[in-house]
Amino acid sequence: MSRKEEILTDLLNARQQILSTAARVPAEKQDEIFLGVWSLKDLLAHLIGWDYSNVEAVKDILSGSSPAVFQHWNPDWSAYNARLVKEYKLDDFTEMMECIQGSHQGLIDTLHTIPAEEFEKDFGIRSPSGAKITVAWYLQFEIDDEEQHYQQVENWLAETNA
Repeated sequence: MSRKEEILTDLLNARQQILSTAARVPAEKQDEIFLGVWSLKDLLAHLIGWDYSNVEAVKDILSGSSPAVFQHWNPDWSAYNARLVKEYKLDDFTEMMECIQGSHQGLIDTLHTIPAEEFEKDFGIRSPSGAKITVAWYLQFEIDDEEQHYQQVENWLAETNA
């Protein structure tokens, strides 16, 4: 399996886990704060925003530029995440689920257009620590973030059903 195929598979699996778990959350709990200051709808809005941010970041990397989203970095991306939640959160849960599926499909569609060899190509971009920023390197953070969020939602559901 190429690194591209691995990344795509992992992105799809991580998102599917979150969506399957989110679909099990009762309506009366969807706005309940469980993750810092976030409800399930806030978490989903965060993911929608990052889907769009990641499309732009991948395009930046492929053009040899540092991802523009990096200008918003602060510890835990708190200010940027708050902005994404405000922009993408919807009251209607069904609409939220449709939006998150659409935003993720847009990311996946973008990634499908990129040749496999571009995923690990060195475009000369470095992180502040000196790490080589590639499309694969960047997207691995998204995969890790979504796996962590999946576990957080699962843990919350287990605690509230205990």
